[in-house]
Amino acid sequence: MRTRFPPSPTGFLHVGGLRTALYSWLLAKKSGDHFILRIEDTDQERSVPGAVESIVRSLAWAGLHADEGVMLESDHIVQRGSKGPYIQSERLPLYKKYADELLKSGHAYHCFCTSKRLEQMREEQMKAKKAPMYDRLCLSLPEDEVKRRIKAGEPYVLRMKIPREEVITFDDDIRGPLAFQGSVIDDQILLKSDGFPTYHLAHVVDDHLMDIDLVMRGEEWLSSLPKHLLLFQYLGWKTPRYAHVPLLLNKDKTKLSKRQGSVAVEEYIAKGYLPEALLNFLALLGWNPGTTQEIFTLEELKDQFSLERVQNAGAIFDVEKLDWFQGQWIRRLSPEEFAARIQPIVAGKFPSAKSDPGFTEKATLIQDRLTFLPEAADMLSFFYEEPDVGKDLLVSEKQKVTTELLPTILKHLTDTLDAIPGKDWSMTTIQTKLDQLLVSGSLKKGQLLWPLRVALTGKPYSPGAYETAAALGKTKTLERLRRVL
Repeated sequence: MRTRFPPSPTGFLHVGGLRTALYSWLLAKKSGDHFILRIEDTDQERSVPGAVESIVRSLAWAGLHADEGVMLESDHIVQRGSKGPYIQSERLPLYKKYADELLKSGHAYHCFCTSKRLEQMREEQMKAKKAPMYDRLCLSLPEDEVKRRIKAGEPYVLRMKIPREEVITFDDDIRGPLAFQGSVIDDQILLKSDGFPTYHLAHVVDDHLMDIDLVMRGEEWLSSLPKHLLLFQYLGWKTPRYAHVPLLLNKDKTKLSKRQGSVAVEEYIAKGYLPEALLNFLALLGWNPGTTQEIFTLEELKDQFSLERVQNAGAIFDVEKLDWFQGQWIRRLSPEEFAARIQPIVAGKFPSAKSDPGFTEKATLIQDRLTFLPEAADMLSFFYEEPDVGKDLLVSEKQKVTTELLPTILKHLTDTLDAIPGKDWSMTTIQTKLDQLLVSGSLKKGQLLWPLRVALTGKPYSPGAYETAAALGKTKTLERLRRVL
């Protein structure tokens, strides 16, 4: 099953677009076929410089690599495959060719109406409480008048002639049987006055010429489906399968929008979400595996995903649930893989972390505490710079650590840890010796460990005191305790 993902370069990749790309990629991979990335840039006015690179980078970050189409190599956009070009603005002669065919067969016509006239027409229709539709003023223009106006340089568009008396039916892979009354379908513009096609003509031509078996897209395109079905019919081509996925919704059931939160994939990348977490979360927004399993790798999704279990109703984009997936995937990483992912982040702030032979050991101390990768630099900062430890932080009402008691606690800690031979310095030995100190004295565990942790890290929240002291080493641990004392 050849599938495609055809984003428009009008900005960053939307999370809804990433879900559509994921579903399309899964179906192609499951069937052992190709996933194509095509760029639909026919709306030149809305195209944003750098958007293509951003979209391709986001898909690559998610692991959804195209088998054909637009790709990024050495930070440059390239096209690979035998069905190209895969950027629509480079395919204009093709669209003109098939638009002319539709003209010749009587399924399209020239329209010379100005934007001013069309606006006035819509206003009048709305006042009369009619659905805004083109009134077909240009449909009956004599052929010689059409030629004269074209020769005079008058701007025009090509419109599709909809059979108003027909009912167009189709069986959608998600929605099931559908029926559309031709009487309520507008005569769609196919070719604009600048020579560029609209989405409607361009995607039909491209999906046919690129041998696309399944067109997956958002349910907002349902109302346009009959126009596309007719175009395939008029051009004498086999219609691909269509699957219209449900919308992503805010908690209040409104359509997901940036007014209520982040919608761009790049924003989630910047926040430090793992691709595994975001894909796992998105896969389950609209698709039900039919089991209680919630954690899926990309390979598991490829094996289990099916259109039959994609629902019709909109899916709530719950960021709290996404954060839960993020936590689950952080914990699933091996210590080595986790360290490899955060090391560049930490080294960006503390260059010595790049060549730190003990970095993996240090990283494991925060793996269960971290939610987003960018947090790592601050959480591990005490390993690479001397912490600023204030007396107000060392004192803790909850742990019953008073200003008067602090010198005694710090002296006990320093003497006990100093007595541990360097060769025996480990988390187990540190814990054993401090436990012995607790048994023999009048201090409670919190009174001992709170000042130790704060003295070593300068933070109210950090990895455990035993683990931190072990990772810092005997020399550094005693230096910090003595300085605070």
